[in-house]
Amino acid sequence: MDSLSLQLRRYLKATWQRRWIALGVAWLVCVLGWVGIYLIPNQYESSARLYVDTDAVLTPLLKGVAAESSATGQLDILQRTLLSRPNLQKLISKTDLDLTLKGPEDRERLIKELGADIKVKPQTKTLFTIEYRNPNPKLAYDVVQTLLNIFIENATGTNRADMENARRFLDRQIAAYDVQLTAAERRRAEFRSRYLSILPQDNGQGGFSGTTRLDQVRSQVIALNGQLQDALLKRDGLQQELAKTPPTVSSDTLDGGSGTASKLAQAEEQLRELRLQYTDDFPDVIATRNLIASLKASPPPGKGRSGGRSASNPVYEQLKLKLVDAEANVGSLKRQLAEATKERDSIEELAKQAPGVQAEYKALDRDYGVLKQDHDELLTRREAAQIAQAAETQADKVKLNVVDPPQVPRIPVTPNRLVLLPAVLLVGLGVGVGIAFLLSQFDRSFHTIEDLRDLGLPVLGGISLLGAAISPRRVVSTIGFCAGLLALVVVFGGLVAYVLRTQAMV
Repeated sequence: MDSLSLQLRRYLKATWQRRWIALGVAWLVCVLGWVGIYLIPNQYESSARLYVDTDAVLTPLLKGVAAESSATGQLDILQRTLLSRPNLQKLISKTDLDLTLKGPEDRERLIKELGADIKVKPQTKTLFTIEYRNPNPKLAYDVVQTLLNIFIENATGTNRADMENARRFLDRQIAAYDVQLTAAERRRAEFRSRYLSILPQDNGQGGFSGTTRLDQVRSQVIALNGQLQDALLKRDGLQQELAKTPPTVSSDTLDGGSGTASKLAQAEEQLRELRLQYTDDFPDVIATRNLIASLKASPPPGKGRSGGRSASNPVYEQLKLKLVDAEANVGSLKRQLAEATKERDSIEELAKQAPGVQAEYKALDRDYGVLKQDHDELLTRREAAQIAQAAETQADKVKLNVVDPPQVPRIPVTPNRLVLLPAVLLVGLGVGVGIAFLLSQFDRSFHTIEDLRDLGLPVLGGISLLGAAISPRRVVSTIGFCAGLLALVVVFGGLVAYVLRTQAMV
């Protein structure tokens, strides 16, 4: 412990002996450092903060109606592309930075420097800052303000441009689908008109029923056959009735027995109608036949008079007329049946010649349905895009609020002279003491008896310096050293006061 204390005192003494060297080195380092600090150009920083306000009312209203766009993702892309080359070139042209350019090399260098110096720092998803430093405070402000304007223009214009591009793309696609849809409709109509008789019929509601023209004609042939059979039966019945009815009756019967003749005609008409529906053994038919027989057997009034005349029977005439109608109906049904049968045979022959018509038509109809569905979907999407575009352009769906606008800086952010000045002072003093200590290590003189004994020589003893008075020279030297050190501190204090005064004036 004693040896360590002696060693420490030895170093301190040796360093103290070289105190003027330490003071001179400290002065040199401090003066050079302080001059260098004041030669460092001031750097002024301008910044701005933006807040992204997404419309919380309009967005839910348009959900499912208009095309949705992620405002957060879009702004994230804008933040990442804000320092792109086109934006930086636009920035240079809108500020005074282009005044310092002398050629393409200077422009390229300036673009690289701006890309490295401008900082875009996102603080949250909706809040971020733009910062830039420059020796010219006005230029720093202009750069940040111009970048802010470019960002807002991109934020409001990019999405609108995307919407417009999407709308134009949809218009082109819809036009192309219109051409394809028209061609598909034409092919479908031509094919249908060619094979209309064996294809499903249109149900009038944009679809097709399960029946074809062939099915309808076959049903028509069956129905006409039934109607023809009924008409033939009716005609045959009328012929039988006409054969049983006398063509003439007595004029006396017509003159004096008009009531009996009328009843007879009614009974005969009723009997004819009953025979068309029932057999001769039906009770009503038998009763009506008996009534006719009794009416015919009853003597007419005034029968005793001679010279009776005959006249045409009105019942017979009516039966003849009805028979003519029945014959005409039979002829018409035969003609209709022949035409329907002919049409059925021709359609069946066409169906045999084209067995894959329905399959081919289904393929055409399927292609047409796909095209129409895609066309309708594109129309719906275009309407959604138009609504979204209206929301972007007219309702300002996304708003950018400038929380802290950029200001022209007054106080430089670098260098921080209040920190650098004491740092230089401490470094200067440390370097001075270090130089003095380093020089003391090269001193080969002996300071203690132990230094002599370390040589391996016998040492009888040492004579200490007793009662030696302090020489004026040493006092003056010590005072001069302290004055030099105090002067260094005073200079340091003056520099600090000057910096504080400068900042206070600003």
